[in-house]
Amino acid sequence: MPTPDDTDILNFGWEEWISLPDLGIPALRAKIDTGARTSALHAFDIETFGPAAKPKVRFTLHPIPGRDDLVIPCSALITDRREVTSSNGEKEMRFVIQSDLSVSGQSWPIEITLTNRATMNSRMLLGRTALKDNISIVATERFQQPELNYDVYHTSKMRQAQPNRSLRIAVLSREDNYSTRRLVEEGEKRGHTVEVINTTRCYMTINAMAPDVHYDGKRLPRFDAVIPRIGASITPYGTAIVRQFETIGTYCVNPSAGITASRDKLHAHQLMARHKVGMPNTAFAASPKDTGNLIGLVGTAPLIVKLLESTQGKGVVLAETKKAAESVIDAFRGLKANFLVQDFVKEAAGEDIRCLVVGGKVVASMKRTGAEGDFRSNLHRGGSAQSVRITKEERETALRAAKAFDLNLAGVDLLRSENGPKVLEVNSSPGLEGIENSTGKNIAGKLYDVIESHARATPIKRRKTAKP
Repeated sequence: MPTPDDTDILNFGWEEWISLPDLGIPALRAKIDTGARTSALHAFDIETFGPAAKPKVRFTLHPIPGRDDLVIPCSALITDRREVTSSNGEKEMRFVIQSDLSVSGQSWPIEITLTNRATMNSRMLLGRTALKDNISIVATERFQQPELNYDVYHTSKMRQAQPNRSLRIAVLSREDNYSTRRLVEEGEKRGHTVEVINTTRCYMTINAMAPDVHYDGKRLPRFDAVIPRIGASITPYGTAIVRQFETIGTYCVNPSAGITASRDKLHAHQLMARHKVGMPNTAFAASPKDTGNLIGLVGTAPLIVKLLESTQGKGVVLAETKKAAESVIDAFRGLKANFLVQDFVKEAAGEDIRCLVVGGKVVASMKRTGAEGDFRSNLHRGGSAQSVRITKEERETALRAAKAFDLNLAGVDLLRSENGPKVLEVNSSPGLEGIENSTGKNIAGKLYDVIESHARATPIKRRKTAKP
């Protein structure tokens, strides 16, 4: 966009329509005040973030007076912090940022201070340092330049106007593993600030007015998004923390309800059955007297006996005969453990397929083969993996399974059986190492595409005008 040339005179009235494309604000009414040196923009929930050497500021804006339901989240580099004296003599320390100002097809950079102007008629004040030499002020008139309007905030054009801004993101994880490191690395490469938060060191303030999450003695700041990496051993507490972020209004890549359901094998299979997702025949019972009927419901041996909260292949036993199945079931009951009995899909031959679903799309898939002599194909147990092409039916099955749990990031494990794909498990915290290495795909990048898209402001509905 061209900058104003000294020969191109721009007439400004005392109020003009402007846009701030760097901040994703396509239309804003600004008051022109040559008596003020600095420009000021209405901002609230102002918080700093990022490295000390290059700090950023995150804030939100209501561009339409009286429409607090429209919230534009913004972030920018801090160029300065200075004391500003308002027209009524009050002094305030304000953060200073830079953004392009766009008027009538011309654009130039200006300095902007951030302050709460909720009580002001204008959401922005343009001071004299923002006015180029070719601008002529007509103090008695308004809107000398082409008028914009607020209609853009009711259409998809508003989302298109949003720039890729720096986000503040939390990764809930207790482990310094490949997946956590990749999420930090990829986020920072895109200009985001990514903080790893140890889930068990979080604690909560639960009340109706100001629910908060605290960490190591301090209240956690507002995050644009939370990526839960909740370990199986802390599922109840971890999902409680995720639920608290949801209460605050923070976007969580995977919701607490989906994580909880995926970890309970019985609940997970019931949920998949409700959504017509194919899976091996499965049975569950509480009484020892039902052991024979339980085995009969599933089919003939060999059978799989699986603990309800098994993970990474632990707590999964192959019973090759009916007698072996009865012995394993009796042993699990003696330990007062909850378990499922499943049909063993022989034709899978110790192989399964891990489909990685991100944002409602299968972005990668790999075939996992168990170590020699092991029917389990988990990579943690010595299995191997290679990239694989999946069928349309397998893709649709994986998508339905992830959707059943409302997960934006899911590892769907399925078997190739004679009767079509059968889902073994839906993992709400899938590891990235195996599938990125075997497929060569940037899974962390795909996840940030989803997060960045969600972080864009959404249009609001027009209010109906009362009939006379």
